[in-house]
Amino acid sequence: MLHAIIMAGGSGTRFWPASRNQHPKQLLRMTGETSMIQATCNRLGDLVPSEHLYIFTAKHLVDPIAEQLPKVPRNSIVGEPHKRDTAPCIGLAAMLVQKNDPDGTMVVMPSDHVISPESVFRDSIEAAVALVEENPERIVTFGIPPTYAAETFGYIERGTPLKATSIKAFEVARFREKPKGKVAQEYFESGNFYWNAGIFIWKAKTVLDAIKKNEPKMFAHLQAIADNWGTDKQEEVFDKEFGAIQGKSIDYAVMEHHEAIVVVEAPFNWDDVGNWQSMARLHGQDEHGNTHLGDVLAIDSNGCIVRGEHGHLIVTLGTQELIVVHTPDATLIADKSREEDIRKVVKKLEEGGLRHLL
Repeated sequence: MLHAIIMAGGSGTRFWPASRNQHPKQLLRMTGETSMIQATCNRLGDLVPSEHLYIFTAKHLVDPIAEQLPKVPRNSIVGEPHKRDTAPCIGLAAMLVQKNDPDGTMVVMPSDHVISPESVFRDSIEAAVALVEENPERIVTFGIPPTYAAETFGYIERGTPLKATSIKAFEVARFREKPKGKVAQEYFESGNFYWNAGIFIWKAKTVLDAIKKNEPKMFAHLQAIADNWGTDKQEEVFDKEFGAIQGKSIDYAVMEHHEAIVVVEAPFNWDDVGNWQSMARLHGQDEHGNTHLGDVLAIDSNGCIVRGEHGHLIVTLGTQELIVVHTPDATLIADKSREEDIRKVVKKLEEGGLRHLL
């Protein structure tokens, strides 16, 4: 059967001051009337029943996520006691799936992407599941056809096309790290590279066998956690054993070593909503290149992204290429070209003992 794993542990520091430790990006309404994690769950539709859904997040976010997702069983929202990257998270999820369904298939996805149309996404998942059922050793991932030479995404180089498939699918030639400008341009122009969407489909057994082979120490710690899951020692063992794991991404732990990997060319629209400038893509711009969210009056302003709250007017006068984000206790005004440095703001606040603003 199919099980869904949603990874929702990010802190969303690039979206400060709207995104905070206790209410990060995945819990915000970035598009539409639902939060990003609600939209991710809704997108699955009837593909996966709620009892086959796991949410992996930080321990302190279990309650706010449970509040937003009342139909998800509380024990399916797993709060990691320590931040250890994606491989331990996915490995533990696979063990929990395999406990109840030894032949279970998993779809793993982040909680903070925007994907449409939802029906096309579900059809794509079903097609990817069919590829895994055809070859249980196979790992399937989704590649996004690039629209520009991005330096902020990992890339997948496609190889030989698969025959007799209902969707465009290729053997993976290799994975590439986030490239610098010239290399990114080469990838873009070649037509043989995809952005790595971070969505995976595989058998629980397959990914566990790979982790056991490539990361035996990690596997042993995860096995100890799984053995005590559901007992009165669960939390104690979870904290101890998970904390002892050396964090590693699933890309390094599994994907770079596995041989039978297929990339499916995503037929759906995708945006990773990685920074404030993504709001322009998602919400559009006026004739002066401005994107306004909330009550905004722009006079002689160009290329600005302004986000506020209804009931509080933000006025921009003669401004160019700014990001302005207003919240009740903090306001950000930044040059768009310095957006990546918002993380420095978060670090400065932490160093200055202003954690109540994080």
